[in-house]
Amino acid sequence: MILVAYASKHGATAGIADRIAERLSARGNDAHARPVDTIDTLEGVEAVVLGSAVYAGSWRKEAVGFVERFRTPLAGMPVWVFSSGPLGDHVVDPEEQPRQLEEIRRAISPREHRTFFGALDMSGLSFGERMLVKAVKAPEGDFRDWDDIDAWADGIDVGLDADRAPRGRAGVS
Repeated sequence: MILVAYASKHGATAGIADRIAERLSARGNDAHARPVDTIDTLEGVEAVVLGSAVYAGSWRKEAVGFVERFRTPLAGMPVWVFSSGPLGDHVVDPEEQPRQLEEIRRAISPREHRTFFGALDMSGLSFGERMLVKAVKAPEGDFRDWDDIDAWADGIDVGLDADRAPRGRAGVS
């Protein structure tokens, strides 16, 4: 089973995780999206895709906690990670976000990290969050690039297929 684990505050990251799980399932995998705080074990999991919303340059604490809790099993299996959060069309250096990325890389050696644009719906925000969004002039809307997300999920499937392929003996064709 492929676990697509995520930490989402307002649902945009959950939507990305659901899309990745659906895409992997459509390609013949047993893939399921779950919030990180509902996962008690990685028993039966062959690979993990882990994503988190990014706020002020940091992953959500429950996503970082997931890495800490499952560090040993994650380090021994294929893992891909993604971040969700930039809004609009500004360019974000994926190496700068999240702040915890280097620590995550050292802990579990993910195969790849990808940053996806997120979504902002002001109606779901608290008063304080709305004031912060206005102060930083964050654009409202859904900026998720579903084609990019699908292509990334397809790449994960290709990587898993390569892992599953029988290894031939050296020198034999």
